[in-house]
Amino acid sequence: MRPVQIKEGIHWVGVVDWNCRNFHGYALSSKGTTYNAFYVEDEKRALVDTVPAAFESQFLCSVSQLTELEKIDYIVVNHLEPDHSGCLARMVELCKPEKIFISPMGAKSLATFFDCKDWPIVIANSGDEISLGKKTLRFYETKMLHWPDNMFTCIPEAKMLISSDAFGQNWATSERFADEVSKEKVTDLMAQYYANIVNPYSPKVTKTIEFLESINLDIDTLCPDHGLMFRGEDVAYACQKYVEYAEQRTTNKAVIIYDTMWKSTERMANAIASGLADEGISVRIMNVKANHHSDIMSEVFDAGAVILGSPTHNNGILPGMADVLTYVKGLRPQNKIGACFGSFGWSGECVKILREWLEKMNMEIIDPNIKVKNRPDHKSYEECYELGREIAKAIKIKNA
Repeated sequence: MRPVQIKEGIHWVGVVDWNCRNFHGYALSSKGTTYNAFYVEDEKRALVDTVPAAFESQFLCSVSQLTELEKIDYIVVNHLEPDHSGCLARMVELCKPEKIFISPMGAKSLATFFDCKDWPIVIANSGDEISLGKKTLRFYETKMLHWPDNMFTCIPEAKMLISSDAFGQNWATSERFADEVSKEKVTDLMAQYYANIVNPYSPKVTKTIEFLESINLDIDTLCPDHGLMFRGEDVAYACQKYVEYAEQRTTNKAVIIYDTMWKSTERMANAIASGLADEGISVRIMNVKANHHSDIMSEVFDAGAVILGSPTHNNGILPGMADVLTYVKGLRPQNKIGACFGSFGWSGECVKILREWLEKMNMEIIDPNIKVKNRPDHKSYEECYELGREIAKAIKIKNA
């Protein structure tokens, strides 16, 4: 893609990855993604972030359409993750910048990514500024949003905030701004991104937004490092969505996550779902063999209840369930109701183990936990149905 002017003297120089389907090795990105980087021209010229090394030729071509590379004075490193710093060493070699700005935590890690002992590093503490002439770059450290080194770069004269990974979405498009596409779709993808990447750092999100409000930061353009950018009234919309996401509000929805061997556990899942649905709760039934763990987490994100099912296997649970539960627990979902069920042939540890996972995630457990030997009968179907109804009632009380 060619550079896109965002404001006078400020261009998007990122790349669109139409084929990305596995984001960072752990989350699906079914619609691709973008790696956003920015060129700012004034009396001094600055480059904010780069792109993955695999896109070096596209990136160099894009920046070179705006300036001779050796005329770039400053490089800003908002985040060291390789999808944003993959071309950093090459740009330092070609540009020979006067200064490279990076957060204190980024400076500590830089040498673990690059041979950088001769680089002109300047540690940018929160609130530090550098004048480009008529424009200023002001830095705000946003530690653990979502890596220790993350920082935002603000250009106050342009009312523009480059927000690193915050407010991102995985969507490869020819459009660059959220107001050029479906807001509903942007919102859905922003929620998926938050659920799978930012969710564990929700307290940091809240503090960061409170801090930006406390300093009356006046911005009309918000530029994440992935996906579409926000301008005008969409800036407040994106910030409000992050406030809501950080609160981890739940809805009248339940997610049944299960694995099955000979369909007994699956039949129990369907009976529980019937009880939930008959009480007016929206249900997602997700077999871990048919659903990627990141898609499951996207559904868990706003669910009021998480219900786990597995047969007993080798005195444990099926490995697909262990995979999903490890992933979901690491993303620290909050404010959930939990329940569990399963089938067994001769030992029957499944329900005990699933309950321990729910306890580790601080979920409010609804009893009874149901397990059946070999196959559910009419009585156990009734028990599963009633469990679904009881979970539904608890969800509605919690969300009232």
